[in-house]
Amino acid sequence: MVKKPLKIPLHVGIIMDGNGRWAKKHLLPRVMGHREGVKTVKRIVEHAANMGIEYLSLFAFSTENWFRPKEEVSTLMGLLDDYLDSEMKNIVEKGISLRVSGDISKLREATKSKLIDIIEASKDNRRMVLNLALNYGGRDELSRAASNLARDFASGKIAESELELLFKNYLYNPDIPDIDLLIRTSGEIRLSNFMLWRLAYSELYFTKVLWPDFSEKDFDEAIADYNRRIRRFGKTDEQILNK
Repeated sequence: MVKKPLKIPLHVGIIMDGNGRWAKKHLLPRVMGHREGVKTVKRIVEHAANMGIEYLSLFAFSTENWFRPKEEVSTLMGLLDDYLDSEMKNIVEKGISLRVSGDISKLREATKSKLIDIIEASKDNRRMVLNLALNYGGRDELSRAASNLARDFASGKIAESELELLFKNYLYNPDIPDIDLLIRTSGEIRLSNFMLWRLAYSELYFTKVLWPDFSEKDFDEAIADYNRRIRRFGKTDEQILNK
């Protein structure tokens, strides 16, 4: 029997959850969980690119994460700086294009400068788009988009018949397609305000593996599970299978 080739999702999103619980499990400070989580990011980004994933969106820091203890927020921002410092050359040389979804105006000036530099240096890369959701919230993105769309509609720039069609153009990085597969680690089963518009028809995969322990094999298992799904988009099984 000939084994069918894997269907590789165009766009994978990951809610990276469980750093704090990993640290607690190992009787370590929370910061150590976040540091281990960064190591996992590096491994999974490379693995996804090797697999042929074209877009990988990682939920790195939400609009709600500002409510965490100040020391932890400072640690997370420091780890982001360290990641950008260590990975800028690798991202560019390995053909990956960096994007950011979210309001980066609240980030430190040095961090914003690094992000802008890498985005510019990697803008022509085509191997994979790495989209970091930073100071990102799904409702915030939708409300901003709706407000800007309403402004342009009121000024006559767009017609009423175009509203839904053009709504996506007001999101962060409108050229990035909808998410085909969403992975969430650590056993939590919720979306946590992540890319609500792009998740409309996503396949959802939840694993109890904590993010620092999430391996290439775990990623492969998520892809294998995705291959067992029938994506109907409102149609029947027969319509999909008989195409």
